[in-house]
Amino acid sequence: MKHLWIRFGCFMTGYNYNILRNCSEAASKSVKKYTAAMLIVCILWFFIGFTFAHRYLSLSLPGCILAGVLSTVIIVQVEKQIILSINPNRWLLIFRSCLAFMMSILGAVIIDQILFEKDIEIEKISYVSERVDKILPSKTEELRKQIAALDTTIDKKEEEQRNIREDIAKHPTLIVVSTQTESTWVQVQGKTPSGRDTTIPEKRTNVIVVRNEVPNPKIKIEQSLDSTIGTLRQQKTKKEGELLHMKPALEEEMKANTGFLDELTIMARMLSASYVALGFWLLWILFFLFIEMLVLFSKMGDRSNDYEKTVLHHRNLQIRRLDALEKGFV
Repeated sequence: MKHLWIRFGCFMTGYNYNILRNCSEAASKSVKKYTAAMLIVCILWFFIGFTFAHRYLSLSLPGCILAGVLSTVIIVQVEKQIILSINPNRWLLIFRSCLAFMMSILGAVIIDQILFEKDIEIEKISYVSERVDKILPSKTEELRKQIAALDTTIDKKEEEQRNIREDIAKHPTLIVVSTQTESTWVQVQGKTPSGRDTTIPEKRTNVIVVRNEVPNPKIKIEQSLDSTIGTLRQQKTKKEGELLHMKPALEEEMKANTGFLDELTIMARMLSASYVALGFWLLWILFFLFIEMLVLFSKMGDRSNDYEKTVLHHRNLQIRRLDALEKGFV
């Protein structure tokens, strides 16, 4: 089990196990110490990456796990920059310190948005209400214009309908005059070319005038207008309902689509309004900062061990060998 832990520590820190197993216990303890510090940071950032993907990216469980693993891999690679540096220079220490400060702020922000979830929900009510009050006038103005246009159209249609009804009341029926022609053959007296009396057929056409009463055709127009007016009134009622429930609908929509930046703004308002929340948030930042700096402080507090001296010795031997080969070829 001990060798498995050492092997795992070498995997995490980047140490060479074949070299480490021939070194002293002090080198093994350094690996264990670095591994323990890295595990603390990795577990913390796995949780942060998993939670961020689940809460704000709405990923499935495999996607959230992948996000946590990626966060862990990034942290491991960053820590290796310090652990594998035998004599880290000042700029590397400054860079790692700045990176630790930024990561502590990011971690504290994400964790605090989970811890302050109930408080954020309460503050979100006033925040969303303020945003709704800003965009509500433009939304309602457009609906009011549409309702006014429908009112104008309905008034015109109703005026047209009243005129038609008055005409129908005065003239419920109309007289339609039609003519028919009938042709008949009659026998009339005539003379032949020789002057004799005779009867000859003659075609006569009679015109018959027929008067019929029919319903006023405007009755159908009035029925069509009545249906049109009913449709327009339904549209107006629907838009009036939308106007009446515009603010609650906008609030629900904004609450459902509140993102990371919105919650960050809400939390900033909370911190500026409450010294207790601000103090707790700063405490979390310091907590994350010290954890991020744990590996760095451990590296700075350690003296060079025999593992590092072995690595340097192998490097120097390789350099001498290369220099000897170079001189041999010259």
